[in-house]
Amino acid sequence: MLDIKFIRENSEKVKKACQDKNIQLNIDEILALDTKRRSLIVSSENLKAKQRKLGKDNIDEARKIKEEFLQAAKTLQETEIQLHQLLVQVPNIPLADVPVGKTEAENQVIKMVGKKPIFDFTPKNHWELAQGLDLIDKERATKVTGARFAYLKGDLVKLQWALMHFGVEVLSSEKTLAKIARAAKLQVSTKPFVPVLPPLMIKTGPYDAMDRLEPREERYKIEGEDLWLQGSAEHVLGTMHMQETFEEAELPVRYVGYATSFRKEAGTYGKDTEGIIRMHQFDKLEMESLTTAENSLDEHYFMVAIQEYLMTQLGLPYQVVLKCTADIGKPNARGIDIDVWLPGQDKYRETHTADYMTDYQARRLQTKVKRKTGTTELVHTNDATAFSQRPLIAILENYQQKDGSVKVPKVLQKYTGFKIIKNGRK
Repeated sequence: MLDIKFIRENSEKVKKACQDKNIQLNIDEILALDTKRRSLIVSSENLKAKQRKLGKDNIDEARKIKEEFLQAAKTLQETEIQLHQLLVQVPNIPLADVPVGKTEAENQVIKMVGKKPIFDFTPKNHWELAQGLDLIDKERATKVTGARFAYLKGDLVKLQWALMHFGVEVLSSEKTLAKIARAAKLQVSTKPFVPVLPPLMIKTGPYDAMDRLEPREERYKIEGEDLWLQGSAEHVLGTMHMQETFEEAELPVRYVGYATSFRKEAGTYGKDTEGIIRMHQFDKLEMESLTTAENSLDEHYFMVAIQEYLMTQLGLPYQVVLKCTADIGKPNARGIDIDVWLPGQDKYRETHTADYMTDYQARRLQTKVKRKTGTTELVHTNDATAFSQRPLIAILENYQQKDGSVKVPKVLQKYTGFKIIKNGRK
């Protein structure tokens, strides 16, 4: 959420942010409610002062003032509720380098890395490869749970565990993080990310304060409970320190959380029905960090550098995409996607996202930092994908062999214990 004082002083900038993010919202109505609220506060304080002066004398006048005060208090409460309902709809302000666009088609590719593999055969997509190697069973999953679920089996499970193990090892190594920071020419802390297995459910209040509950049609609600299944690990990592205040020396606070996540994928009927690209349930390793304001943008760049390092180590060709205003989301000031090349589909598909939120989330979460000067201010938040299951798809398609087998990226072999996935592997 934005500070009402900022909106008051930068109304045109806020209006433009709404327009650029395709959000229909009347900022003038918010400003009018804010003016009314401040006027009611003054009126209420004046009535209180009158009550104190009258004391026990002039009972009729005191009763009249009390009734006026109660009415003013009621109107103030109603006005504050109306104002809050509108304030939470105001988007974060995009950074200057975020391209203005109405759809994701206007995102900008800013970097391309790696060479696309060349095959002397027609490459298969990951679903065809998985079928031949008996790695994915969606037919039986459909009997048990319905569409967009799958059983992952055999070496694909071991490959996923290897991927996640590798990701945690990188993120918890100060030496590796220092190497990534140097290569990216960033002056950032090399403090490791703390591995976390978070709760997979979250209450409505924290979820809403995190500004990740919407769109609700994408979320799974637990019937009869004030609980939702989280849609990504950062939803339960970013809320972890709500209503807490850090000492400045404690920051940055960095977590890497592993969670099985759930999304309804509403509105995607008939889209990506083959394989495991768009599932209701998926496993994800996610980065979350809390920093001071002056370090937060470099933290965003650092997370993107980590993502690129992970993809480069896997030997996968990818592109870095600067997301446009309409695609970054309401709480974001900036957003980056990394898209991997999938030869079986002959296209790039997104595997990673990095979200820069400034203090937008922290304002409602009330997560703060006490500076060395003694002042207290809101922290800034960042989140970014380390690994989801989509890199598994990319490995299958980019490392496939003519006989239908799949090589394992060298960096993962020490975790899998094998170098190739094939039928009847011993």
